[in-house]
Amino acid sequence: MSQRRRRRLAIASSQTAAGSSGWRSTDMNRDAVLITPVQLRGLLDSGRDVVLLDVRWELGRTDGQHAYLDGHLPGAVFVDLETELAGPPSPEEGRHPLPTLEDLEDHARRWGVRSESAVVVYDAVGGLSAARAWWLLRWGGHADVRILDGGLAGWLAAGGVLGTDVPDPVRGDVELVGHQMPVVDADGAAAVAAGDGILLDARAAERFRGEVEPVDPRAGHVPGAVSAPTSSALVDGAFLPDDLLRPHFEGLGVDVASHQPGVPGPDQEVAVYCGSGVTASHEIAALAAVGVTAALYPGSWSQWSNDSSREVATGA
Repeated sequence: MSQRRRRRLAIASSQTAAGSSGWRSTDMNRDAVLITPVQLRGLLDSGRDVVLLDVRWELGRTDGQHAYLDGHLPGAVFVDLETELAGPPSPEEGRHPLPTLEDLEDHARRWGVRSESAVVVYDAVGGLSAARAWWLLRWGGHADVRILDGGLAGWLAAGGVLGTDVPDPVRGDVELVGHQMPVVDADGAAAVAAGDGILLDARAAERFRGEVEPVDPRAGHVPGAVSAPTSSALVDGAFLPDDLLRPHFEGLGVDVASHQPGVPGPDQEVAVYCGSGVTASHEIAALAAVGVTAALYPGSWSQWSNDSSREVATGA
């Protein structure tokens, strides 16, 4: 394994988004990002190799595995976000730095992911944590991964059942290549905010304004960022339909049309951050559902606020 492959994304991706024009992805649409409970039941009945990943996690809570053991989609494998979807935390890299490509591949194989697997990730919070697994696998190069729209509640509402058996999946053979989704570092995020692009802050509005800060050393936001709580992309625990998602993002200043296939000219540069790179992945998934490819700032506020050389803005 080369040293380059082992480096974390936040360090390995030293390029900034400013000036780039290659962010458009022709396979970004709702069907490539989300799957409904009814569609999932059909997929499970199709005979395909389907890997279900339970990614239940919430900030400040560590009982995701207990909830999994109490009941999960039959055959689902529990994924520990803290240890399998993140590297060791540090002030320099943030609370949830991205894992090395080597570690991510090893974890994916433990989950049973093969090169031909259809992967479906879910949680109990509208996809806010499951989207981290979606983003990482997409970044790694495994394109057939979708978020269960509506999550656990949606599955039950559609007549799905839960099981308590813990599977022992056959080790997979997936090979991840990395760098298949755009990433910006702190300088890149600042450049997007200061340029013609748009930097979205996926945290709650009160954290953006600097009124509260429950976990990170300074309150506020990256100068020039736009408050865009990713919870606003949800209704009743499911993603808004496209005809509401598009105007939602357009109202925030996202040029959705510039990202659509066949539209000439460069895409508007869009980047997203949150507290530590988890819920920003959810906002990126919502953007992808309407065809917008956005970059992730992995270190997010937990990295930015720990760097005393970085300016902090407050207020709306």
